[in-house]
Amino acid sequence: MQSTHIDHFRAHGYVRLSGFHPRKRMAPVRQQLLDELKRLKIWAAGKSLSSAWRGMPPFQQIARLATLVKAPGVHEAWMTSELLANVAALAGREPGREHQATQLLLSLPHQGNWTLQGLNWHVDVTAEPPERLPGIQAFVLIDDVAPHGGATLALAGSHLIHGGPGAAGRLLRERLKMSKVLPGDLQALGIDIVEMSGSAGDVFLMDMRLLHTPSINATKHIRMMATSRFILAP
Repeated sequence: MQSTHIDHFRAHGYVRLSGFHPRKRMAPVRQQLLDELKRLKIWAAGKSLSSAWRGMPPFQQIARLATLVKAPGVHEAWMTSELLANVAALAGREPGREHQATQLLLSLPHQGNWTLQGLNWHVDVTAEPPERLPGIQAFVLIDDVAPHGGATLALAGSHLIHGGPGAAGRLLRERLKMSKVLPGDLQALGIDIVEMSGSAGDVFLMDMRLLHTPSINATKHIRMMATSRFILAP
């Protein structure tokens, strides 16, 4: 990992590693997921196989798919020694056995119109003290994910102000709840919305203080991603 990656991670709270995994490494995982969705009678040949899934709220659908769909070997396919080395470079220590099992992030197509309203901006852990890096979350694209295709969204720069007691943190929380022109209001605070879309094999490494959220899949393709968390001891 280059020093520019580390500098970007510290300043913005994330780094994108485009093409980190070869597409051919992700292809068997993608096919495994398609086979499993077909076996579960959820999706096959470009069609939904159950009306129950079409009527399910988008984010409830994501959670339900993560519970139902199993893909043995997916963790080993992408959690390579090279990726662990990159995590260690950002964390400043060897991650060892601190990382959690892989969680699948799947979204069926046509969930509705893409929007920034009504999203669940959150962090998964609390940093104590706020300036300490509590962990790194890794995301991988198993298949291509187009813009507005359900990719995880993150607020670059929010790790520097969200957890603090100052006025900037309060203003950020207020704008996330009330703003009707969110990108512009966030940019005024020095924060940008990052959409983790891209090509199969791309990897994102995120400071776990960064606010993030699932998003709507407004495309005709299934969103296939996976994630794993590295919780760092004090």
